[in-house]
Amino acid sequence: MSLPTVWRAASIQFLAVLLLAGALGAALPRSFFEDWGWIAGPASWMLCAAITTYFVRLPLRLVLIGAALAGLPSLVAVLIGQHWAGALLAVILFGLWCGWVRGQLTREY
Repeated sequence: MSLPTVWRAASIQFLAVLLLAGALGAALPRSFFEDWGWIAGPASWMLCAAITTYFVRLPLRLVLIGAALAGLPSLVAVLIGQHWAGALLAVILFGLWCGWVRGQLTREY
């Protein structure tokens, strides 16, 4: 586990999600998210993960797998009406995944 990678990935993902959500929220009406949020949210999350990949220098495929897995608990949060709490949990889990991947890639055998 690479703690610097955990912090870097989580903070970059958090910032990317925050900026993209703000831009989309300002540009699109609420009705868009009510009708299309089920696809816009996950697509935005994965786009932010792809951006994060550039900064943490990890394989895109592994980072996107981690982003998908980290996003699963968010589904539960959305269903109980706690969307942003779920997003925060997903950011934390995503950072941990990236730190774990870095540790696996740098491990000597």
